[in-house]
Amino acid sequence: MIDKLEMFIALAREEHFGRAATAQGVTQPTLSAAIKQLEDQLGVMLVWRGSRYRGLTPEGQRALDWARRIVGDARALRQEMRVAREGLSGDLRLAVIPTALTVVSELTAGFGEAHPNVRFTVQSKTSSDILKMVENLEIDAGLTYLDNEPLGRVTTVPIYSERYVLVARSGHPLLDGPVAWGDLAGVPLCLLTPDMQNRRIINQHLSEASVEVAPQIESTSVIVLVSHVLHSDWATILPVRAAEIFLKGPDLGAVPIVGPDARHVVGLVAPHREPFTPVLAALLERAKAIAIERED
Repeated sequence: MIDKLEMFIALAREEHFGRAATAQGVTQPTLSAAIKQLEDQLGVMLVWRGSRYRGLTPEGQRALDWARRIVGDARALRQEMRVAREGLSGDLRLAVIPTALTVVSELTAGFGEAHPNVRFTVQSKTSSDILKMVENLEIDAGLTYLDNEPLGRVTTVPIYSERYVLVARSGHPLLDGPVAWGDLAGVPLCLLTPDMQNRRIINQHLSEASVEVAPQIESTSVIVLVSHVLHSDWATILPVRAAEIFLKGPDLGAVPIVGPDARHVVGLVAPHREPFTPVLAALLERAKAIAIERED
């Protein structure tokens, strides 16, 4: 039953029989047969069928919620038993917004030192992708914004408040003092792409200052933005914590953006279920400890 539910979740996520089969490491006929067997066991049709995947039936939508819950609990049970045998060990899958990639090491490094048998996988994803991946059990937790857009039913641990700076090549005229959002009219900018929540936050503050947003470079990568700033008179807007790693040398400078001094909370999100797996419970405690350290 658990294997069939795993395949059902994959089909709902991928919305394509072939891709779902590939994701599960089985053939398409095997996946199709498993879904049919699951329907026979439950006595309802879960998937609208045609020449291709046409979505879940209303019963399928309800069954999906149960499938996620049951599969999540089964994984938690297996990990609980492994911890009983071997101590805290296993894999933790994290997804992180691009502007928090330089912060995630605070979470993972200290945790890894305390629990050397735990391995991490870290992916860079948008905030909306992170929430979908948490819901679909593709990751164990995510590091993302907590206060700007709806999160849904998740467990959250606030860690820090994101504040913004203008980053430019040394000698840029705007680096002489604090910059207001309204001062950025006409400044050639490199920004993250519009699907990033950081970009939507920046768009909001610029719009409130009556500044038209028309970046000359857009990217999903902070490194791409900074590399363009290094080789041009363009500037970029980054959270302080994301910018710090690039400001250690003499080539770049940063200045706070005020009017307003905007702040947005970033933290850990995880599936809303109890008990948590032992590894995830330990990670949540680590996140809480980091938050307390930042307050001191």
